[in-house]
Amino acid sequence: MDNLILKDKIWLWALLLPVILGLLRWRSPRSVPVVLVPFAAAWHRPSLASASRLPVRLAFAGLVLLIGALARPQRIEDKREVRSQGYDIVLAIDLSGSMYAEDYEKNGQRINRLQAIKPVIQAFINDRPADRIGIVVFAGRAYTMAPLTFDHDWLRRQTERLRIAMIEDGTAIGDGLGVALTRLEQAKHENGGRRQGAFVVLLTDGANNRGALAPQQAAEIAKSRGIPVYTIGAGRDGLVPFPVLDEQGNRIGMRRVMSDLDEGALRDISSATGGQFFRAFDTNTIESAFRSIDRAQKIEFQAKSYLLTAELFWWFAAPGGVLLLGAALLARAPWRREVTA
Repeated sequence: MDNLILKDKIWLWALLLPVILGLLRWRSPRSVPVVLVPFAAAWHRPSLASASRLPVRLAFAGLVLLIGALARPQRIEDKREVRSQGYDIVLAIDLSGSMYAEDYEKNGQRINRLQAIKPVIQAFINDRPADRIGIVVFAGRAYTMAPLTFDHDWLRRQTERLRIAMIEDGTAIGDGLGVALTRLEQAKHENGGRRQGAFVVLLTDGANNRGALAPQQAAEIAKSRGIPVYTIGAGRDGLVPFPVLDEQGNRIGMRRVMSDLDEGALRDISSATGGQFFRAFDTNTIESAFRSIDRAQKIEFQAKSYLLTAELFWWFAAPGGVLLLGAALLARAPWRREVTA
């Protein structure tokens, strides 16, 4: 019975009506007008005092069923939650060749920067089920890898496809941010020209050296639209281990290269747009950065539950009506008139 509810319980008070009428009829059958069903006045004739009480009982049962129908009995088929709209988020991810640098560790093994970042991005996506999330990738150029979507299972599969050097090499930070901003251009979410409920997470390990849009110009566009940009600088400073690869992409050795992260530019972007800059020296600081962003841009939902139900009105109304009709027919039956005579 846990899956049965009454939508309009107030109608249950009407159950007192047949009880009151029954008591009055029992105490003073001659003085109480009968209003339950058509022809029920015939039941009050003194000559029927000893006759069958079946019509009365049927009428009372029918009335109870009709009152039950008015209380709207329902069977719960599913329970769901309605949540207010979340954020639109675009992750702009650097896939330039410098992301090959192996200055991160996992379980005692050296891993490159993208290998360290991918599981953190996937965890971030998992933690924001109510948000639309998209992915922009950039190196020498910038492309949309995944438009804004609620399909986070598909989005996680897309992150598995991320590969270093899948785009011509270079670091076009301004273009990456610019493309991310275009994914958020949706007038229905704007208020006075300023985008509501959206932000960008820009992750890079280098300095801008390609592209048509300078990082400062992209930051001004984001600022004018009210879109915070959270920037994450990946990798360690100084000389870092870097694999030497042959033409087929196979490792043939190791060397050390100098990191060229433009931390100042990333700080300027985040400061100008109302975001925040994070330095991700290792896997712990990457995770800490995404946790901080998650806390800073999280909607506390006023979740409202609603039920998918099946109406059972006719299960009560139909037999109730049949009982009342039967009571009326019995009250006018010829054999009852013979009893009167």
